[in-house]
Amino acid sequence: MRREPTLAEKLFWKALRNAEIPGSHFRRQAPFGPYIVDFVCHHHRLIVEVDGGIHALDAVAARDAERQAWLEARGYTVIRVPNELAIYDPHSAVQRVLSTIGADTPTPNPSPQGGGEP
Repeated sequence: MRREPTLAEKLFWKALRNAEIPGSHFRRQAPFGPYIVDFVCHHHRLIVEVDGGIHALDAVAARDAERQAWLEARGYTVIRVPNELAIYDPHSAVQRVLSTIGADTPTPNPSPQGGGEP
């Protein structure tokens, strides 16, 4: 596990937390079996990996495929967000998460159904 998150992970985490996705509790840099995953939501059985350019290398891509197969065999969906998207358009990166869990838009805080002040 790294001590400090990458810039892409920091920006994605900020956007993810600001989205306030109902029923979701994401953990970052979380141990998962023999691996450390970038982000995981056990409720939605979702893992998000924020990947830099090194993941395009054959050896790294092969390890990623093995790791992803292991995670999926345990019933989790794995989505990969390129560093560039997380850095330059973190809200679109979060939209991928929302689409995957079937929540296309987060609930505003406070909700328009009377949860806030007039």
